[in-house]
Amino acid sequence: MEGEEGKQEPQLILAHKLFLVTHPDVPDIEKVVIREEVLGSVKASEMAPLCERLAAEGVMEVRREDLEAMRARIEEELKKIDEKIADAEENLGESEVREAHLAKSLLYIRISDKEKALEQLKVTESKTVAVGQKMDLVFYTLQLGFFYMDFDLISKSIDKAKSLFEEGGDWERKNRLKVYEGLYYMSTRNFKKAANLFLDSISTFTCYELFPYDTFIFYTVLTSIISLDRVSIKQKVVDAPEILTVIGKIPYLSEFLNSLYECRYKSFFMAFAGLAEHIKLDRYLYPHFRYYMREVRIVVYSQFLESYRSVTMEAMAAAFGVTVDFIDKELSCFIAAGKLHCKIDKVAGVLETNRPDAKNALYQATIKQGDFLLNRIQKLSRVIDL
Repeated sequence: MEGEEGKQEPQLILAHKLFLVTHPDVPDIEKVVIREEVLGSVKASEMAPLCERLAAEGVMEVRREDLEAMRARIEEELKKIDEKIADAEENLGESEVREAHLAKSLLYIRISDKEKALEQLKVTESKTVAVGQKMDLVFYTLQLGFFYMDFDLISKSIDKAKSLFEEGGDWERKNRLKVYEGLYYMSTRNFKKAANLFLDSISTFTCYELFPYDTFIFYTVLTSIISLDRVSIKQKVVDAPEILTVIGKIPYLSEFLNSLYECRYKSFFMAFAGLAEHIKLDRYLYPHFRYYMREVRIVVYSQFLESYRSVTMEAMAAAFGVTVDFIDKELSCFIAAGKLHCKIDKVAGVLETNRPDAKNALYQATIKQGDFLLNRIQKLSRVIDL
């Protein structure tokens, strides 16, 4: 299940197609084509367990004779592998025994039998000595986790990988783990950790089995925009040569990033609308679509208001290329939620910022903590005197 350079794992390509088949925004005529592609992939890999599940869920129809034929071929293949395992245990060395067990693990992964794959991977691990080979088994488990979006399995596997690295391990595998961990954090809405891990991996990216490099840059830019401050975005994203070589290939992404940094808010909103469709059709980002759209708007509104003590609603609406009513509704929600530090003077049609002073807030917090500490010391001294 380990992808070659530039080649994504077939199982993860299939997982994306299955996501699109059930997506409410994908047109029915496109779903017909995607269903045919899914059925072709399932038959080619003889995924009988997955076929049964998809048929039970009403996602696709599978003929009984096709299912029976797949099961027969799987049984035949398993029989051959079991014979190889028996022969290796009887006549060959430990390395050959491990390879035979690994082949059985990969078969279960290929046919999408999750429980048996995990069980067989544990058996293979028990026959494995080298830390690097154990790490490879963890990567197989992680890929299985991302296929099923099993975040508990992914989290445990990442922890296991980190403990293995304490025993040793090469930098190439450590760098690969950063991308897997970043994808996990992005999929579980921890965009800040995801951004930091992705940015650390830009120059060492080799995880083509997960997604192409273009997609990796897409995720890196999206997570960075809502996680980093303006200075860091300029240094790590806008001026990063690795990002500059790829960003132009991804629709709307370059305009989305640069218009935000250059404060061209009207262009930003237009790029944002186009990019929203790509985010909506991504299986890792779709569950967080509404949250991400909200966070991006908070970032851009905060950046605009940072330059003003007060500004008219009309001027702000003109800068973003929207109506005054739209800005009024948007800002009202964010102000009420405590996400924007400003107030609206509806009569005058003016926005007044009331940003908290960071230094003053730190000073007040220090005074408060100092008073608390003095009170504790006084109480303690009374107890000692007694």
